[in-house]
Amino acid sequence: MGEQVLDINKIMSLLPHRYPFLLIDRILEWESAKRIIGIKNVTINEPFFQGHFPGHPIMPGVLLIEAMAQTAGVLALMSTAEPEKKVLYFMSIDKAKFRKPVVPGDQVRFELEIIKTRGNIHSFKGVSKVGTVVVAEAEMMAMIVDK
Repeated sequence: MGEQVLDINKIMSLLPHRYPFLLIDRILEWESAKRIIGIKNVTINEPFFQGHFPGHPIMPGVLLIEAMAQTAGVLALMSTAEPEKKVLYFMSIDKAKFRKPVVPGDQVRFELEIIKTRGNIHSFKGVSKVGTVVVAEAEMMAMIVDK
């Protein structure tokens, strides 16, 4: 079973990202060194909608990948000793696919699992969903280092 929910204040204590680049709002579930579920509430107030696209707002796919990477970062950092002294560096992305546009009013659910760990390097598999529909997916790798 998952551990406690993490609110935005806890997320901000782990990740260096801030507005307008902090792209997750809450962690719903996590199991240390295994899996995590995070969410983002997408609103028309997002700064990227001014240019992507006027009159037809769509969340950029690259930001869905970034949000998955941030969610994976929370999992990796919460799975290590002294997470406040660490930072996660994104290393690679593979098999990225975009299935359906994300628009204002959607709540995106990021489901990630660690598929391999070797020392301080973690590999993740992730999907982004709106409701039960997969909107994006990818595999990624990141490294935990001292700040």
